[in-house]
Amino acid sequence: MRYQEALEIATANLLSLRGHTIDVLTVSRPRDIQGAIELSKIVSKLSPIIGNLLEYAITRHLNEAGTWEENYQWIRQDPGFPDLILNGIPDIQPGIEIKTWFPLSTEITARFRDSQTHFSANQVKVVIVCWMLEYILAGQPKIVDIWVGDAIEIAKTRDNHYHNPLSYVVMEPEDTRLRTRNLQQTNCHGYKFQGTVEQFNQAMLLVQDWGHQAQQYRPDPDYQKRIRQLTGSFPYRLDTNFAKVDRISLPSLETFKTNILNSIHTGRSIQSWINAIKSRDSSVLQQLIYPSI
Repeated sequence: MRYQEALEIATANLLSLRGHTIDVLTVSRPRDIQGAIELSKIVSKLSPIIGNLLEYAITRHLNEAGTWEENYQWIRQDPGFPDLILNGIPDIQPGIEIKTWFPLSTEITARFRDSQTHFSANQVKVVIVCWMLEYILAGQPKIVDIWVGDAIEIAKTRDNHYHNPLSYVVMEPEDTRLRTRNLQQTNCHGYKFQGTVEQFNQAMLLVQDWGHQAQQYRPDPDYQKRIRQLTGSFPYRLDTNFAKVDRISLPSLETFKTNILNSIHTGRSIQSWINAIKSRDSSVLQQLIYPSI
């Protein structure tokens, strides 16, 4: 089995989890309106816990659902990138990076910073698992939908979206392949110009000298040398919001988000639940209270 086939099988098995409730944690339903209001304020704090639990559950599901050859096993790396790798395969090792999204909490806050140079074989899939609780504020986590994309496509889309010299530049990590694994750098970073108008004009002359393709991002050493010359000569600041998956404008992901918010969950669209909970609509919250006996 080659790594491409392994990723196809794993993708199909992951998508089969749509609509499934995962028995990893249960939240009790509130007994009154005030309880529902208080729960709505803190339920988002479950996101990192459930995210990790879902990773364990997905790893187990992949190993149980797939028809894998002997000695093949999906294992979870913590820490490490990607989150899951198929151990034992003699070919290029396939991987899956899992991001979770709880719509009641906020936008898709997950970041994807890894350099596109690491995915030349297209050996890593990125999976976004959208989950809700069964009864909006209570119950077990239920997988609403799953998006699967190629890491290389996400990385290229991200770099092309952000990179706009000289106002904004994306910079590749240094070559650290000779270092031990825990010291190797794989993440790109984004930098915003912070200079004066005079410095901006000076920097513009430098960028114009690069030629007409200066706006197009390239991860190769020659182009990165130009980026480092630019950021070393003029003031730039690190952008801590760089690489948020929700902001890279990948068309298939935008469609996924729209479909999620319009989908019906427990009688209402998810967007409707979000609006009602934010406004503390008591008539809606009443539906989430534990039934009186």
